[in-house]
Formats: sequence, C-alpha cells, structure tokens
Amino acid sequence: MSSSSHVHDIAKSGFGTGTNELYNTIRPSYQAPALSFIRQAVDASHALNIVEWVPCLHDGLIFSNFGLRIGAGTGIFTRALLAQPEWDSSINEIRAIEPSEGMRSIFSKTVNDERVSINKGTFDASGIENGWANLIVVAQAFHWCPNYELAAAEFDRILKPKGTLALIWNLEDRQAFIFCRDGAEWVAQVRERIERHEEGTPQFRLGLWRQVYNAASYQKAFRAPHEQTWSYNLEATANTVIDRASSKSYIAVLPPAVKAEVQQDLRRILADGEKIWVDKKLGVFEYPYETLVVIAQKL
Repeated sequence: MSSSSHVHDIAKSGFGTGTNELYNTIRPSYQAPALSFIRQAVDASHALNIVEWVPCLHDGLIFSNFGLRIGAGTGIFTRALLAQPEWDSSINEIRAIEPSEGMRSIFSKTVNDERVSINKGTFDASGIENGWANLIVVAQAFHWCPNYELAAAEFDRILKPKGTLALIWNLEDRQAFIFCRDGAEWVAQVRERIERHEEGTPQFRLGLWRQVYNAASYQKAFRAPHEQTWSYNLEATANTVIDRASSKSYIAVLPPAVKAEVQQDLRRILADGEKIWVDKKLGVFEYPYETLVVIAQKL
C-alpha cells in the first residue's frame, strides 16, 4: 500500500512558494449556512479541539481541541470559522496541517489567533496524538488524497469516539444554466476552457474522492456519510473570474505564453456571455457558485 504522504507534482508546483498570494486573495470564503451545518453536526457541549486540512497539495491540516483541520492552505477556511460567533465561542484549539511551505507562510501571516497553530503534515501523517480531535475539517482539499485507506485510518486514529469528519468544497456552479438560471452558460464555458489543462490531476468534479466510502478503514470506523449542497451567487468582475481561474494549480504551472492564451480566451468568453448584472456600469455580475459539505460521524 503506497503512502499518502506523497504529494501530487502538479499540487506541489501549482501551490508552491510564490503562487499563494493570488490564491489567498481571489479564492472565495465559505458561506455561513455551510459553516452552521458543520457546527450543528458536532456533538460537543464543551470547548472543541479541531484539526483542519485546508487547500494545498491540495491543502493542509488544522487540529483543534474541538476539531482538526487538514489541508489548511492559506487560512481561508480558518478565518471564516473564527469570524462566525457560533464557532469562535466554542473553539478550544485548532491545529492546521498543510504540506506546502508557501501556503503555511501565508497562513501564519493571515491567521492571528493564539488558539490556532499551523504545522506540516499529510493525510496519513498528521502528527496529531490519538483521540485528540472532536472535529476534522478538510476544506477544498480531499480530492488530492492519494490513499483513502491510510487517510481514513488516520482520521479514525486522531478523532475522539463519536467525533465528526467534515469535507467541504466551493466550486463554480457549471450546471446553473440548466436549471433555468439565465446567463450562467458562460460558467460552463470557462470551466471547459481551463479543464483542458488538468493533466490527469484528481479534480473534485471527477468524484474520485468518494472512493473513501468504500475503504475498509472508513467502513470500520464511520457511519454512512451525509451530503448537503447549497447554490448561491457571488459578485464578480471579469478580472475576478480570470484571476480565480489562474489560481488553479494546473493553470498556475503553465508556461507564461500558454497561460496568457488561456486568460485571453476567458476574457473573450466573458465578453460574449450573457451575464446577470449587479452593476453593469462597474462590470459587476453574478457568479453562480455551489458548496458541498460531507459529514461522517465516527462510530
């Protein structure tokens, strides 16, 4: 069985040092309903230890005595968690785990809370002691997991009995136009243009990450998962869309000339696409998004 400590080459370079400032400023934060949904799933009347894995390779890891976060990335999810009163008042400690040195550097600069620490780690080697976490959160990262058996075993090891595993993703809602939301077909066109460069990376949309449900170590330790999805609109400009696409790992690693061609094509798609305007004079329009949360309770 191979070790999940291996980090995908595209993730390693696409989220390496020098690529994370754009990621941190342009990626969207997490919506309050999704954060509340995770909080309600946690059975804890005491202060929580949290482990968080947040984006890079894809992502990092955060632990807290209410929970643990793995795939902590640049701290986007952590900052959202700390900003929500129902979370902030219940957190004892958050330990974030992130394999990318560049992302850990941004995280340290943008998350200022004495309850939070950021450390190097991977899905099968978190460095967290047995039974420490009430909650593990993997934000925008689990599709990069290279070994589901080892990851599920690590989650089981560090969670308390009846602890909670939460997986969360934000993604452009490429299907929005199918459900009678006029003006969203351009989102699918944007996705189709950038996906030509995925180079076989294990992207969320492929659903390969759901293989964890079939892992023996998952079935031994966790109940059947519950999935919840929210659709909503964010405000954006053409530059928002192009910069967000450029922050994708597989776009970040492209040669400059190829990346410029992609960006030019995206600008053309946005110019031709029928958008729902928030303020046409300022170039602000609706950007359809979707958030998926998966909750799995430890037995």
